[in-house]
Amino acid sequence: MLVYLLVMKIIGFLISLTFGTIEKNFNRETLIFTTFSDLIDGFIYGSFFLAYRYYKKNVVYQKQLLLYEKALSDNKINQLKTQLNPHFLFNNLNVLDQLIEEDKYRASDFLNEFAEIYRYVLDVSDKKLVSVKEELAFAEKYFNLIRSKYGEAYILQIDAGYIKGSIVPLSLQLLLENAVQHNLGSQSNPVLISIHFGENVTVTNNINPKRSIKKTSGRALNNLKEQYSVLTDQKLEILKTETDFTAIIPVIQK
Repeated sequence: MLVYLLVMKIIGFLISLTFGTIEKNFNRETLIFTTFSDLIDGFIYGSFFLAYRYYKKNVVYQKQLLLYEKALSDNKINQLKTQLNPHFLFNNLNVLDQLIEEDKYRASDFLNEFAEIYRYVLDVSDKKLVSVKEELAFAEKYFNLIRSKYGEAYILQIDAGYIKGSIVPLSLQLLLENAVQHNLGSQSNPVLISIHFGENVTVTNNINPKRSIKKTSGRALNNLKEQYSVLTDQKLEILKTETDFTAIIPVIQK
């Protein structure tokens, strides 16, 4: 402000000197008035300048903040996925180990199918979302592995009336695995798993708890919840009653 006032006075003095009006323009009364006027102008122009400057700085800051948040989001998703892939691999290797002892031919078929399915797991490892249609196709293939071991002890029903949008990769597979891991199915009393497609994807299974079950950490479901919390405001809902377990997966429309 002081520099501005000094510059304005110098310019005014030079103009007055040129036209010979120094006494008129630089007497006490005129000097007080022009100084006050220059001070007001300085405040006005300075305010516009500062507002513009801070606006530009804020735009740059917001861009940096968005890039930082995206980097954090990507890092979080990658960390979660690095937990899920070994989880998927080890669980199915345990199934394969059991089949080798029971039936070597079935174990060989299981291994071939598992190799095909695991390619999908590797393909989606760098994706945040996949189409619902694509994930359903994978879930059906995965359920064939379950059926190859347990026969009709676990039954899958699919209501595929409305399949649009995207979901987190392996969402359906994790819920199928969860139903088998926690519930005992048999030919006479099978565990029924149903998948309904609408605005959300609803996966439900009846509860028939195993008599002896290894204590689990619940990491897979928590992992899935965390992925949705990073990607969207919509939450993965878990509903449990005495007879049924239900997971409601939000469908993300791109």
